[in-house]
Amino acid sequence: MASTLTLKSGTSWADAWRRCLTAAPEAFREDRVLNLWNGAWQADGRTLPATSPVDGSPVTGPPRLDRDTAHQAVRASLDQHRAWRHLPLTERRARVAATLDALAAHRELLALLLVWEIGKPWRLAQADVDRAVDGVRWYVDGIEPMLAGRAPLDGPVSNIASWNYPMSVLVHAVLVQALAGNAVIAKTPTDGGVACLTLACALAAREGIPVTLVSGSGGELSDALVRAPEIGCVSFVGGRDTGAAVATAVTDLGKRHILEQEGLNTWGIWNHSDWDTLAALVPKLFDYGKQRCTAYPRFVVQRELFDAFLAAYLPAVRTLTVGHPLAVEKRDDPYPRLDFGPVINAAKAKELHDQVAEAVDRGAVPLYRGDLADARFLPGQDTSAYVRPVTLLNPPPSSPLHHAEPFGPVDTIVLVDTEAELLAAMNASNGALVATLSTDDRATYERLAPQIRAFKVGHGTPRSRGDRDELFGGFGASWRGAFVGGELLVRAVTRGPTDERLPGNFPDYQLMP
Repeated sequence: MASTLTLKSGTSWADAWRRCLTAAPEAFREDRVLNLWNGAWQADGRTLPATSPVDGSPVTGPPRLDRDTAHQAVRASLDQHRAWRHLPLTERRARVAATLDALAAHRELLALLLVWEIGKPWRLAQADVDRAVDGVRWYVDGIEPMLAGRAPLDGPVSNIASWNYPMSVLVHAVLVQALAGNAVIAKTPTDGGVACLTLACALAAREGIPVTLVSGSGGELSDALVRAPEIGCVSFVGGRDTGAAVATAVTDLGKRHILEQEGLNTWGIWNHSDWDTLAALVPKLFDYGKQRCTAYPRFVVQRELFDAFLAAYLPAVRTLTVGHPLAVEKRDDPYPRLDFGPVINAAKAKELHDQVAEAVDRGAVPLYRGDLADARFLPGQDTSAYVRPVTLLNPPPSSPLHHAEPFGPVDTIVLVDTEAELLAAMNASNGALVATLSTDDRATYERLAPQIRAFKVGHGTPRSRGDRDELFGGFGASWRGAFVGGELLVRAVTRGPTDERLPGNFPDYQLMP
């Protein structure tokens, strides 16, 4: 198959880059992007080389700032904040609405950048852009009651987010924070998304949104973006190790914070018989190669149902389509419909390969291994960032796959015999963002679901981060600070009554909405 495929017309990285130069010449140069701070695009920072996970070809890397320049950027953002917070809400709404119109007008280019920079299939890249635009419009339309009796924070909101959802998580948060009256700072994720975020921020800055966009290593910039006294709130999305360091810093400083961290999201099977519904869901759970904070990489299955589970699961997982997100039979064909493309980079692919091999060597049973020989690749392309789907039974306790989120297309299955074992296995990571329990008996679900340590628990259906008025958070080590979603996102980045206790997971209290 691969020898017959070609790149879809007009979708090369060079095509995308030329379109960026035309769309936002103030932010892009022939060989680099610029940082945005103090209300201007700055040609500072050392640009690092970068490659696309799609085919290993060169793309533009982030222009990394040093610590001192980052502090200058934060101080300048505070000046913007002090002016912006006094702007009437009607004016802020108009500027954010105009930004959304501009983002919608550049939807295809933003999506194409996501394909090249972080390997998203076209369908999911477009969805990322659409969720950002549509989600913020919901706030624009209904912001007045959310801000009643509330005021902006004393300083800008600092956003440090992972690479997997630049638009629907990072840009969405930035625009809602600005709508609520705050200047905003965004750090470009180290592993990808710099061009997409640069274009989005350029469109926002044109409309007068007080946005700062900087690049750099977490270690170099954390002193400015997390600990600086000018920062009014830290919003973080990422792994537990980095999140723990951020949590320690903001707690010591008494700083407002929203820290979304990873957890092992689990899908339990107990006294269940609707296998057709489960089989239809399995391919969807592999969207974007399970590189999502709400992916389900662990099935906890009642032992006596294991044969029926496999009869539903294995045929479904064999239908997965993998490959180059822009490879087509003829150059003008529609974009291919894939379940996933590459993982974020070749290093992550090697890590997953090594973890799977080590788990099997220590006793895990391989139940399924996909074959990349059937994947959709261009002739001779680099495939080092692609990982075949894998399913393992009983990963050993010594393996990271036993207790941590793999962030790749690797499923693990654990068998249990009692409800107590089911709950223990579903709570293996000390808190998660989402979980699901498939059981025929509603009463059983109602009894067990409250004992599952996840913020959202579905009954036979997957849960997601959500949009608009759907709340979001996490239990245990998967979340620290204020919960978000709906009006809670606005409350998290504004000040209310003096004695207000925000819903969230804090060191001294946990308060559910």
